[in-house]
Amino acid sequence: MKKVAFLVFSVLALFLVSVAAPGAATAENVLKIGATPVPHAEILEFIKDDVEKDGVAIRIIEFTDYVKPNLALNDGEIDANFFQHAPYLEDFNANHGTKLVSVGTVHVEPLGLYSQKVKSVDELEDGALIAIPSDSVNGARALLLLESRGLITIDKEAGLAATERDIVENPKKLKFKAIEAAQLPRVLPDVDGAVINGNYALEAGLNPAEDAILLEGAESPYANILVVKEGNEGDPRVAVLLKYLQSEKVAEFILSRYEGGVVPAF
Repeated sequence: MKKVAFLVFSVLALFLVSVAAPGAATAENVLKIGATPVPHAEILEFIKDDVEKDGVAIRIIEFTDYVKPNLALNDGEIDANFFQHAPYLEDFNANHGTKLVSVGTVHVEPLGLYSQKVKSVDELEDGALIAIPSDSVNGARALLLLESRGLITIDKEAGLAATERDIVENPKKLKFKAIEAAQLPRVLPDVDGAVINGNYALEAGLNPAEDAILLEGAESPYANILVVKEGNEGDPRVAVLLKYLQSEKVAEFILSRYEGGVVPAF
């Protein structure tokens, strides 16, 4: 009799657990996602509980560079990543033979020109040294930002692949130094200006909307994206995560927390 009662109790307990949490995440529904700390990992942490209530537990793995998260995704060490924009992804695939694809846009981190020596671009002296990202995509993006203010003129045929060789006019005779993107805030005291990606500016305590002397507009084509390995676009776990990343709740969080340093792009 005791055995029967125990079995009945066990079955009832299992039933109650399953009914109490119909959308609870299981071990099979863990999604490993690579992200840079700010703002990507912060945004993911903000929606983590909501995503889990919808049946998917996200495990956030932080990276501090722009190469390892794509290699880890390609090698199957993570299921998705969230740190880059489409032009960078296209260039990375072409140079590394990877097959990674975007499943949706989330936000724009306006690229900005910062300086500890001048308060406006008009104060930059002839021959000023400007540090720019060393990767080809963000390097071109930096040059296009400078062109938008008339500091340089770039050959129109270069487009998003522009390099220093494509500069056709440089009235201030600006000099450029290519630095790994994550290191740009550190070299700021040593140069006249540095063009810094939004996430690294935020990590360094800079407010793009207030501290940049030149800043990209919200119309930037460099929206940050959620990325998976080709063939995994239909992963239902990724669909759940994207639903929350593109929610009104996240849009409000981005606008209130980053005060213009990050802009929703959905």
